[in-house]
Amino acid sequence: MNHKSELILIVDDDFSIRKMLRIAMEAKGYLTIEAGSKKEAIELTALNSPKLMLLDLQLPDGSGEDVVHEIRQWTETPIIVLSVMSSEEDKIRLLDAGADDYVTKPFSMGELLARIRTALRKIPLEESPPFWQSGNLQIDIAGHKVIKNSMPIRLTPTEFQILAYFIKNTEKILTYEMLIKEIWGENAQNEMNSLRVHIAQLRKKIENSPSEPVYLLNQPGVGYRWSGTTAMEKF
Repeated sequence: MNHKSELILIVDDDFSIRKMLRIAMEAKGYLTIEAGSKKEAIELTALNSPKLMLLDLQLPDGSGEDVVHEIRQWTETPIIVLSVMSSEEDKIRLLDAGADDYVTKPFSMGELLARIRTALRKIPLEESPPFWQSGNLQIDIAGHKVIKNSMPIRLTPTEFQILAYFIKNTEKILTYEMLIKEIWGENAQNEMNSLRVHIAQLRKKIENSPSEPVYLLNQPGVGYRWSGTTAMEKF
């Protein structure tokens, strides 16, 4: 597959790692640019509008988390964090900051390429209702907008993909396996923890009481169900 229009920004202070990633990405047809610092990462994102960022957390002039916080103020470019940190708390913090995915080092190049393909995949907007509303929550699928209590809510690309999939399948039980395949692809493995983290983060943003959800409901031992039936022409 040719990815000529898909530019990936590789951010790592280690030249040898950047080189390895660049060779692997370009072998698959992606274009690449590289940054070795927080400052370069932010500047290159602003100047080149990459389709995706691969981001190491350890940078000489700040942390990768700082990069996430700063660029999320003005762009939704998907960010895949590459880090040796593997605790659930670390992943939650980075996802909450605005990262789209989190790959723990060491990782296989096949796994990383699969994550990249998933992050770059477009949501099938034509299959989803363009607008949805219930109570204080309003969702514009086509416009990628979520409004709660009249205030915009920012979701990561993965969170929005999960939300759109739920709304497209309102009141249907979606199994863990269905959700994992939809978000991470047919060959995804060991993604239950990532799914739980994303669901927890989505609930924090859209539910009035995340511990007592009214929209994104558990189906114990099976999966989840989106509750609500209000589709609108506009709001």
